[in-house]
Formats: sequence, structure tokens, C-alpha cells
Amino acid sequence: MNNKSKAILYMLFSSFCFALMGALVKLAGDVPTIEKTFFRNLISTFVAAFLVVKNKKNFFGKKENQKYLILRSILGTIGMIGYFYTIDHMLLSDSAMLNKLNPFFVTLFALWFLNEKLSPIQMPSLIVAFIGALFIIKPQFNIEAFPAFVGVISAIFAGGAYTMVRLLGDKEEFYTIVFYFSFVSSCIMFPMMMMNFKPLSLHQFLILMMTGIVASLAQFSLTLAYKLAPAGEISIYNYTNVIFSGLLGFIIWNELPDTFSFIGYTLIIGSGFVIYLYNTKLKNG
Repeated sequence: MNNKSKAILYMLFSSFCFALMGALVKLAGDVPTIEKTFFRNLISTFVAAFLVVKNKKNFFGKKENQKYLILRSILGTIGMIGYFYTIDHMLLSDSAMLNKLNPFFVTLFALWFLNEKLSPIQMPSLIVAFIGALFIIKPQFNIEAFPAFVGVISAIFAGGAYTMVRLLGDKEEFYTIVFYFSFVSSCIMFPMMMMNFKPLSLHQFLILMMTGIVASLAQFSLTLAYKLAPAGEISIYNYTNVIFSGLLGFIIWNELPDTFSFIGYTLIIGSGFVIYLYNTKLKNG
């Protein structure tokens, strides 16, 4: 098996784990969103710390990268809180699809902060993806649409966080970046969680522990995928997360997206696929 095939398998496994993480977050029930976020990141902190120690690296990275690591952590924390809130208040597949808007925001942030140039196909694709998001959100300008708007905002913050990861590039080891984010996020979440702490049942505690483990598997599988093959060649497989989320939502809660959501999925995934084809064609000349 060549590296690209391995990368695709890692990407598919990562997508399934992220979908399973979303299902577990929903299964935890009426636990406050802040509490769910804390436990998810606490487990990731220990997993990443183990890798840092094993590889004898610095826990907190280099001095010159601190502002980017802190920014990545703050943006990522806000994005995750928003995503978990959306999971609790929307269909699992809808929340997953809105979260998949983050690569489009990475493109915009990279344009502004990394001085990257837009390809001729990217701006039309961004517009189509935004229209797709509107089909999922179904704007009603009332409280019912609030979770969907939170989902878009969480994708914006996630896009900013991933832009920082991109900026860090080869400057830091991936497990250092994951540890820094998970540790800072846990520190931010802890006092907020204690202000509105809800005691967990054994069932909820075990589910949240599993959430952190599955999320760690997803994150590291994603990282390995991108180490084995260029992002442009494999990122399209990340959208399988929506399919996995849809299947889990249907099996566990009998959730079924409406026609407008399916149109939105088609537009967003189609936009990502067009960019993927364009990048592939460009690479192959």
C-alpha cells in the first residue's frame, strides 16, 4: 500500500472518529456544553503529553511561536464550544456539515494573514458553499435558527485556528500544538465549568471519557494523513464525516435531514470537490 492509500485510510478513520465524537457529545445528554468541552480536551491533554514526553520535546513550544500557539488555542476553544452547542441543538449531520465550512474560512484567512492568493475557482466555490450553508440554516430570524448561526460562527473560529496551525507549519511538532491547545483550553474551561458545574452520572462520565479518547484518535489520524500525502489530494475525503454523522444520527435518533439540508450538503461538498479537482489538475499540469 502506497502512502496516498494509507493517507486516505487515515482520513476516513479520522472522519468516522469525529462523527462518533459528535454522537457521544449528543449522547451525554443535558451536561452543560462547557463541561463537555472541558472533558474532551482534558483527555487530549494527557494523550498529547504522553507523546511529548515519549519524543523528549518541549511541552509549550518555542518562544517565538507563543502568540500563534495562544491564538490557535483561544480560537480553537471558542470554535469547539460553538460546535458542541450546535451538536446538542441540531441534527448531527447538519451540525457536522456546518462545521465542514471551516476549510473555506481557512482559505479566506490565509488570503488575509498568510498572503496566499485565491485561485480562479476558489471565490465562486466560497460563494456556492455559503449558499449551501443558508439551505441548512434556513434563516428564519428567530430563536429556532440560533443554533445554526452558532454553527457557522464556530466554523469561522475553527477556520482561524487551523490557519494558525498552517502558519506554524513545520515550526512546531504536531503533538506540541495539540498539547498546547488542549492544555490551554482545559485551563480556560475549568473555572467556567465550575461556575455552573453539573455532577455527572457514571454513564455520562464514561461517555465523556470516550469522547476525549475518540477525539484524540481523530486528531492524530488526521495529522498522520496530512503527513503521508498533500492536503490537496486527500482533504476531499474529510467530507465523509457528514455521511458517517448522518448514519449515526439515523441509527441512534432516527434523524433524517430535510430536502433543504440535502441541497445544502450537495452545494458545500460539491464546492469542495470542484476545488479538489482544480488542485489535482493543476498539479498534474
